[in-house]
Amino acid sequence: MASATAQPRKINYRLRQTLAHTAIYLVLIIGAILVFIPFAWTVSTSLKTESQTLASPPEWIPNPVQWKNYPDALTARPFGRYYANTFIITILSVIGQVVSSALVAYGFARFRFPGRNLLFILVLSTLMIPFHMLIIPRFILFKYLGWLDTFLPLIVPNFFGGAFSIFLLRQYFQTVPLELDEAAKIDGASAFQRFWRIMMPLARPALGAVAVFEFMSTWQDFLGPLIYLSSDRNYTVSVGLAAFRNDYFTAWHLFMAASAVAMLVPLVVFFVAQKYFISGVALTGSGGGKG
Repeated sequence: MASATAQPRKINYRLRQTLAHTAIYLVLIIGAILVFIPFAWTVSTSLKTESQTLASPPEWIPNPVQWKNYPDALTARPFGRYYANTFIITILSVIGQVVSSALVAYGFARFRFPGRNLLFILVLSTLMIPFHMLIIPRFILFKYLGWLDTFLPLIVPNFFGGAFSIFLLRQYFQTVPLELDEAAKIDGASAFQRFWRIMMPLARPALGAVAVFEFMSTWQDFLGPLIYLSSDRNYTVSVGLAAFRNDYFTAWHLFMAASAVAMLVPLVVFFVAQKYFISGVALTGSGGGKG
């Protein structure tokens, strides 16, 4: 009798699980479609003629396909130089952010000194300061330093760490057992050697996360370059796109072509980094233990 009643319960449980999983997958699929629609429309518009971009009702499939929109858009303004400027700023910013934040996070995670927790709270409190409040003081400072219309205001601040990056790396460093530090210290390793040779290799997943966050933030930054850069030769991609939009106000097909190319690099970095996170966690995961 018990087995007879257990069988329908088991079937009902499996049915509920199947329905729940189906509902979750449907929500995820719908969300993915909604996110993909703007990107698909950008690519579609980038391959149309100017008259097709204003057609009503809208045409999703361009006919004929205008591949020449891409070279026309990228040569209308010096986008090659814009990309080179953006890569220089982004790569140097990522290096500065990762190295400086890791150094500060290592100090908070491993060293004991008076006021450590208070100082860490002060660092985190800077996250509550809106960026717009710092625009005028920073502009005046960089003006006195003679850094306006150079890449320095966009690169140098990243070599002093970021509160969020420091917090993320500190939390990761605290999961690394102290026994590793103690063993290296017994072998005669200095504090910097322990940081560089032990902590940095173990923290590759967290360092990768910080690098990707900083890459995306710097690559997509518009306000910073707009404030500090005034020469066309120093423009980044985001500012170059805004200038392109002002010059070709009705050429939506060319603007979408330039925008599609600008989105290509962040998309590639995202997919590459996603794979790196999975392999990095598998290869460098470490056990618990508070620092």
